Amino acid sequence: MSELFPRKQIIGFVFSLVLTAAALAVYFLKLSFAQGMVVLVVTAFVQALLQLVVFMHAGESEDKWVIYGKVFFMIAMALITVFGTLLIFLWDM
Repeated sequence: MSELFPRKQIIGFVFSLVLTAAALAVYFLKLSFAQGMVVLVVTAFVQALLQLVVFMHAGESEDKWVIYGKVFFMIAMALITVFGTLLIFLWDM
C-alpha cells in the first residue's frame, strides 16, 4: 500500500509552497530591488526544476539525461538571448 502513496509528489508540493512563500516574502519584507530580484530569480529557477523533475517525471524515463541535456541547452539559449539583447541595446557593443 505504501508504494501507492504519492510521497514524492507531496514533498514536492510542500517544497513548492515554501518556495512560493519565500518569493512572497520579498514583498512583505520590503527588500531592496537587487535583493528582491536575487531571491525571485533563484526561487523561480529552483521551482521550475522542481516542477520538471517531480511533476513532469523527467527523471523517470530511460533517456533522462537527454531530457536534462535539452533543458540545459534551453536555459543556455535563453541566457544567450537575454544577455545578447542587453549587450546590443543597453551597452552599445
